[in-house]
Amino acid sequence: MTARASYAVYGKLTLMALFWGGTFVGGRVASAEMAAVTAALWRYLLAIVALLIFAYALEGGLARPTPRQWIGVTLLGATGVFIFNLCFMYGLGRISASRASLIMALNPAITLLGASLFLGEHLTRYKVVGICMALAGVAVVLGHGNPLNMFGGSVGIGEVVMFGCPLAWAANTLIAKRMLPDMSAIASTTWSAITGTAMLAVAAVAMGQAVPAGVSWHAWAAIVYIAIFGTAIGLVLFYDGVRRIGAARTSVFINLVPVFAVALGVLLLDEPLELSMIAGGALVIGGIFLLNRPAPRRGTASHAA
Repeated sequence: MTARASYAVYGKLTLMALFWGGTFVGGRVASAEMAAVTAALWRYLLAIVALLIFAYALEGGLARPTPRQWIGVTLLGATGVFIFNLCFMYGLGRISASRASLIMALNPAITLLGASLFLGEHLTRYKVVGICMALAGVAVVLGHGNPLNMFGGSVGIGEVVMFGCPLAWAANTLIAKRMLPDMSAIASTTWSAITGTAMLAVAAVAMGQAVPAGVSWHAWAAIVYIAIFGTAIGLVLFYDGVRRIGAARTSVFINLVPVFAVALGVLLLDEPLELSMIAGGALVIGGIFLLNRPAPRRGTASHAA
């Protein structure tokens, strides 16, 4: 790959991080006027349309899952769409976009822990340190500078529910690795979106919240943004990066998501920028860098000596 092509990929992945960071602001705006299940349902109804367009444009169609893959995409829909989005929208209705994004930054750490526990993946000392740093960073944010404050009532229902997002995302990732290794990323994402949206629709109808009423155009614009840019386009850019420069190098750009989310929350929503958020965010991002640190090649140390 030429230098110009590399810069183009890096630019797209930076744009992806910006789009994903913006979903926290969009979710905050939408959740102020819609119930969590309503906002989640309409986000994915719109996202499915965009994902189908991408599937036919980029892959010439949408392959039908095998019986085993049907189980996989249904589980992905339950974890990555249904549970994740209910927690996302409900949490953002109660805490700032900035705090929510730093909790969500635990995704790689929790996923890696799950892979070690359930898939037998090896944890290096760098990854263990990275996990501890990320957890410590979130504790600093939630405790407003003192992690011990978490035990004194500084953590509310919004933070607790938002923790469901990285847990659901980790489960989603591990299920995809185990059950859908031969299915394309766009196909698995689209089918899981369809199954998860069906679950959201059932829940919304049962709760009488399928059709939003009295919602401003600001909230609808936020839903459209999350669906098109934060979901469909963001995922396509991510998977394109994985294809061109590999999963490890692409994942590094996820470190920029909380940075953009905090910046956009301050600029667009007038959210306060606390010193504890800066310190905790630095710990989280530093920990994620360690998690993405490539393993040293065998013999490197002896050669250097």
